[in-house]
Amino acid sequence: MSKSLEDVLKGKDVVELLRNQQTGPNVYPGVPAEYTNWRDEQRGWTETAVLFNQSYHMVDLLVEGPDAFKFLEYLGINSFKNFVPGKAKQWVPVTPEGYVIGDVILFYLAENKFNLVGRAPAIEWAEYHAATGKWNVKVTRDERWALRTDGKRTSYRFQLQGPNAMAILRDAMGAEPPALKFFNMADVKIAGKTVGALRHGMAGQPGYELYGPWADYEAVHSALVEAGKNHGLKLVGGRAYSSNTLESGWIPSPVPGFLAGEGSKGFREWASDKSYGAMCSIGGSYVPDSVEGYFFTPWDIGYGIIVKFDHDFIGREALEKMAPGPHREKVTLALDNEEVLRAISSNFAKGQDRAKYFEFPSAVYSMHPNDAVLVDGKRVGVSTWIGYSQNEGKMLTLAILDAEYAKPGTKVQLLWGEPNGGTRKPTVERHVQTEITAVVSPVPYSEVARDGYADSWRNKKA
Repeated sequence: MSKSLEDVLKGKDVVELLRNQQTGPNVYPGVPAEYTNWRDEQRGWTETAVLFNQSYHMVDLLVEGPDAFKFLEYLGINSFKNFVPGKAKQWVPVTPEGYVIGDVILFYLAENKFNLVGRAPAIEWAEYHAATGKWNVKVTRDERWALRTDGKRTSYRFQLQGPNAMAILRDAMGAEPPALKFFNMADVKIAGKTVGALRHGMAGQPGYELYGPWADYEAVHSALVEAGKNHGLKLVGGRAYSSNTLESGWIPSPVPGFLAGEGSKGFREWASDKSYGAMCSIGGSYVPDSVEGYFFTPWDIGYGIIVKFDHDFIGREALEKMAPGPHREKVTLALDNEEVLRAISSNFAKGQDRAKYFEFPSAVYSMHPNDAVLVDGKRVGVSTWIGYSQNEGKMLTLAILDAEYAKPGTKVQLLWGEPNGGTRKPTVERHVQTEITAVVSPVPYSEVARDGYADSWRNKKA
């Protein structure tokens, strides 16, 4: 008899269970780890241009039907005012208790036709409500590559980004690219194929997300690579891809709020023991008393600006109570170079007193990293993503801090490594914890990204 997510979690110490799951960080299948080397690939998105291949690691969910608009509006904290075909937005659902489940990109393809693209938690939440609610909608899941065996998907998805992105797109099209505002879409022609183009960017640089039928994958990809030869285009492999968020400031993996709470019990009873929540792993030095200690509100991760109380939605009552604050703040932590080197150098000594190994460029070793951030031994926040930026010459983390400690220039300590020698995750070797000094810095950390996203967020409000 198959089990549900509720069966997996019920009666368990959920924190202990998820911290010892046998899954490592999110994988990026379908592309090499490196096309050249991750250092040059990182440089590409600030100096020339890069082509991210997003065709494999994300889930797509097509949502169609007369109630599709109202259905998605009811599940999201976003306003749908002035939302029309040809536009997209960051779509954020929360639990009835107001905790973030995840976020995905919502494409408004045509009347009564939408596509959700991103990580599985938000997708599964939408599937549950489509299956159990009184909505006249049809949902069709296009599973990510790692969980399928047929060797094809419904759509390909590429992202062209960087200072030379527009020149490359112009050459690939043989025409001037459309002048789109952020998160607006249009159809373009590449290699004789109709290609959907979303004005987007992952590190503040100009760029487009390009998508179309799987059958057109090779023709469009080849045309972009050919057009990029005269413009310094770099193909980005799996190693560098997962690190680009450090400069842009997007938190990829909030622990989904449906893992606890009475309001999500129905979802947990519906979801299987093979669902995301039953398989995901948590890592790091922060170990709360209950799994709720890992949950984030929209304000915690920078989405307070898109919370709009102009419509009825799941979690509205809880968010209305939270809205006055106080709120934690999202920041970048720039780790002290010498102290990072001290931690790394401990791996060159004999014995067991070694710090947790830093993988480069992404040092993430679980699906949901959560490291404690301290001031004078007191926990003042949590680090959620960590890695090295070749462009900045720094080890950076994305963190959520209590507001009084979130001012740029504040010195804090990152507690690196897991307690008691580490958990049983296969990505964790025996090690000792160490504190690393870090300086609270702006988010996004990249100056280009900060300038670019200022206008972008203003557009996202609508």
